[in-house]
Amino acid sequence: MSIRATYLLLLSFLCFAFSFAQKEITVTGTVIDATDKYHLEYATVSIIKSSDKTLVSGEITNSKGEFKVHITPGVYDVKIEYLSYKTRTYQNKTITTNINLGTVGLELNLEALDAVEVIAETTTVEVKLDKKIYNIGKDLTTAGGTVSDALNNVPSVSVDIEGAISLRGNSNVRILINGRPSALAGFGDTNVLGQLPAEAIERVEVITSPSARYDAEGTAGILNIILRKKEILGFNGSINLNLGNPDLAGVATTVNYRTEKFNLFSNIGFRYRDAPRNSVSTIDYFDRIVDGDIIVPTYERIRENQVVTRINKNYNGNIGMEYYLTDKSSITGSVFYRYGEDADLSLNNSERFNYSSIVERTLRIERQNEQDNTYQFALNYITKFNDKGHELTADLQYENSAEEQFTLIDEDYIVSETINPEPFQKERIFQTEDQNEYLLQVDYILPIGDDARFEAGYRGNFQNEITDYLLEQENIATNDFFVNDTITNVFDYSENVNAVYTQYGTKFGKFSFLLGLRLEHTQLKGQIESRLTEVELNEAFGFPIDTVFDKNYLGLFPTLNLIFEVGNDKDTEESITFGYNRRINRPRGWFINPFPTRSSRTNVFQGNPNLNPAFASAFDLGYLKRWEKLTLTSSIYYQYETDSFERVQENTGQQTTDGIDIVRTIPVNLSTNARTGAEFGILYNPKKWLRLNTSFNFFQFETDGEFNGIDYSAKNTSWFARFSGKVTLPGKIDWQTNAFYRGAQEDAQTKTEGLFSLDLAFSKEILNDNATISMNVRDVFNSRIRRSFTTTEFFTRDRASQWRQRQVTLSLIYRFNQQKKRQREGRNSGGDFDFEG
Repeated sequence: MSIRATYLLLLSFLCFAFSFAQKEITVTGTVIDATDKYHLEYATVSIIKSSDKTLVSGEITNSKGEFKVHITPGVYDVKIEYLSYKTRTYQNKTITTNINLGTVGLELNLEALDAVEVIAETTTVEVKLDKKIYNIGKDLTTAGGTVSDALNNVPSVSVDIEGAISLRGNSNVRILINGRPSALAGFGDTNVLGQLPAEAIERVEVITSPSARYDAEGTAGILNIILRKKEILGFNGSINLNLGNPDLAGVATTVNYRTEKFNLFSNIGFRYRDAPRNSVSTIDYFDRIVDGDIIVPTYERIRENQVVTRINKNYNGNIGMEYYLTDKSSITGSVFYRYGEDADLSLNNSERFNYSSIVERTLRIERQNEQDNTYQFALNYITKFNDKGHELTADLQYENSAEEQFTLIDEDYIVSETINPEPFQKERIFQTEDQNEYLLQVDYILPIGDDARFEAGYRGNFQNEITDYLLEQENIATNDFFVNDTITNVFDYSENVNAVYTQYGTKFGKFSFLLGLRLEHTQLKGQIESRLTEVELNEAFGFPIDTVFDKNYLGLFPTLNLIFEVGNDKDTEESITFGYNRRINRPRGWFINPFPTRSSRTNVFQGNPNLNPAFASAFDLGYLKRWEKLTLTSSIYYQYETDSFERVQENTGQQTTDGIDIVRTIPVNLSTNARTGAEFGILYNPKKWLRLNTSFNFFQFETDGEFNGIDYSAKNTSWFARFSGKVTLPGKIDWQTNAFYRGAQEDAQTKTEGLFSLDLAFSKEILNDNATISMNVRDVFNSRIRRSFTTTEFFTRDRASQWRQRQVTLSLIYRFNQQKKRQREGRNSGGDFDFEG
């Protein structure tokens, strides 16, 4: 062969070899669970060069467990991984042509499962642009408890003895369930959260600086409660049994069935509870000057001792299905139903004094029975246009709550200096409430490049509440009942909100920002149907009201959230955040209804139809640093609110039939309210067997305003702190202690003493870790008693009340088929702009 021919042959061979080397080939296969043969979606497939162990290419499996990786010919290690499963590796595999690895079965890694469980026991915190996310760990003190109990252990949040929820000491907080207003949250009545099991919570989002995507309602911010939704293969679930004292019995089941095309989930429960409460109130009356005349009160002092037995039976169920239309879209439908029965018996022993001697004693017996039917239909659709976050979601929701209440009130003399005193009228109250709410929401997210995002959306929320109140009183002469025309009424109240928003966020290196604007139109519409004329109503209530009103408000609500990641240390995370937002606080129906309550003849609560929404501007500066075992969060904040709501107590100038002054509590718009505060929290897990959590919140508020010629300006500081410690004892017994203290506080009329409570709990895994038995004691020292002292121009009031007594609960949770966890990443994550700190 000639040299030229040899050269040409060699050149041809090299060209062929070069072209072969650049040829793209594929590695395909299917990943399944080795035991149950389910396809494993989102398993990771890595192609690693055998010579230097560098990563060449990779892929994740689709909903059918399939993968397809493009590489060039060579010698590789093929690694297949999935959370909580043993890794499968093919080493030094020579791949020169397309290859199908076939069906790859992965086996469970039991040690990894145990590690996941340890993480799940620990409460963690994430700081994002517009919120803090507290992933609720295994909180023993709330086993057998309610959502309200669990919220009381979340930093920045406190739940008072009457069930009212506040954020950083401010009760104007918006409660959302899974990002939306919901019947599960009781149409704004947070007492309903006391009927939902704590085990239903997956995480709580504390949103003190909400972005434009969120409803502008709630001057304190938003608490978004995310409920657990199982994403576990096959048929699985749990059964929860509870017994307690005072009488408590409950059973709840969670059942899920998951296939490749749909996920069927359900929660059904029953709860019986006796929740006795008590209160003691002492009122000292002063002489009054009216038109130059001195009016001497009929009694100098009245002491009321009230004991209430509350029997509650509650049935609730939630069933839904998520159907995966394609790999990138799904539709979810759910139905929630709750039926409740309440039977309350109130015994109010009233003693009247003159010159330090009892001149009269009465016993007021109030029997109240209530039935509540609530249901909710919800439909959610989500479609992802790609894997980079481009998506569209739509929600449609309807809720209805129908409540019937019957009350019988009877009061008799036990002691009286008057011979044959005039007997009291018996009273019968028939009340129905019908509430309807419609929600329509559409959100669109468009990523712009790798680090920017544009969002826009619409939300329409339409609520209507009709309260039909009928009061019948006894005719003493005939023992017949007649209708009280002054109090009997029908109150029709609507709140309609239409909102559109847009926001843009981006990231420049370590700096991220999210800028948004929300436009909301609010309509507050009401009509009072009464047997009295408007003039007669004005005289009866003591202030002018409109029996028909239609108020409209158009507001712009800008938001700005910034985050800066500090430092380059790989072993720590450190960030600084800043947030600004404008908020609105709309009055609820019971704050508007002017007809007074009847639970006491002498102390009543009365709504105010003249209330207007309050508006607030809030600023928040936060800092987070996270080490391997320690997380520190802190922030300082300032809020300025106009037309803020305040409850004031005043003498109505009216008296009962036996000459006792009637005192009413009424909400009013009290000009301005400025709040300044600071908080910090520490999560510390020094050992696997020891976990510590503490937080502290200090705030000052200054109110400036007057009502009916009386100055209610006040300035006060207060604070609250909590501590939680969890220790694993020998024998794998967990012991948890929670302590809470709320400092004394004061407003224009009332001083409230500090309050301390302590909770203890123990638990142990049994039946091969498929079940947990626990016992907890809430309020060990029975010290959650609210003590307050009110001073006005005409009277002083010393009051102590205990809404809930010490509770001991024994709980058993049994889980079945919950070993194999599976994640559909991103299915529900598109709503948040997740530049994390």
